[in-house]
Amino acid sequence: MWSRCGRPVHLVDKNPAQLERASREIQKLRQAWPLASLPGDRSNTEWGIATMTSLDDLEGAMKKSWLAIECVPETRTLKRTVLQELDTLAPADVIVASNSSSFTISELLQGLKLKAPDRFASIHSYWPPETTPVEIMGAESTRPEIIEQLMIESKVHGFQPFHVRQTSTGYIYNRIWAAIKRETLQVLDEGVATPEEIDSLFKAVLQTPKGPCAQMDTVGLDVVLAIEEHYAEERKDLPEAPRTYLQKMIADGKLGVKSGEGFFKYE
Repeated sequence: MWSRCGRPVHLVDKNPAQLERASREIQKLRQAWPLASLPGDRSNTEWGIATMTSLDDLEGAMKKSWLAIECVPETRTLKRTVLQELDTLAPADVIVASNSSSFTISELLQGLKLKAPDRFASIHSYWPPETTPVEIMGAESTRPEIIEQLMIESKVHGFQPFHVRQTSTGYIYNRIWAAIKRETLQVLDEGVATPEEIDSLFKAVLQTPKGPCAQMDTVGLDVVLAIEEHYAEERKDLPEAPRTYLQKMIADGKLGVKSGEGFFKYE
């Protein structure tokens, strides 16, 4: 999505195999989602260039960029380490953002020694280009013009931006989605219904392409558990049964789509 207006995008990963996989997936997405089918500014008829950049060239890529987004796994310590490194390497005019789905940018930055703490924000996307919404949230220290620029640029690039106006763990959608996930897991734990029945009913009532069980499988049940554990740290009133249910599935190697089996089986 960020490369759809002709600007280069530098994908940085310490694992060369992951970069190769990313390149293949990007090409598949571009074939499946031509520019004419995407919302936003359609004046461009060709995709931009997605440049694979090795970890050794991180600093060089930062000097050519206006925005750096960390997309590492949902682990607080890892994200803080990466954000600290990006702050060290990024020129003063580069916006640094986190794609975390549960940690706010405020808590990720807490205690870090930053040279420019006013240029950080959260910018969480879902499954682009199929799912275009993106949620943008600042910290207490974020300059207002940073949020304004991200709202404008993300819209130009085909996203549907939503401004999270107050610090909120889980942004807007994920807070609501967390309640659905939690109740789904509770229903399963109590033996009220099967995953097939839950998803069939959910899709029939809300007319959505996926039910909550298939959606969790897509995200990855280990990721779902990590997010739930973070919510539980902040809210002591949350039931433990949903997390226990996930732990049992993960112990059995059922991580969802990426392992071939979660609530459902996959090729």
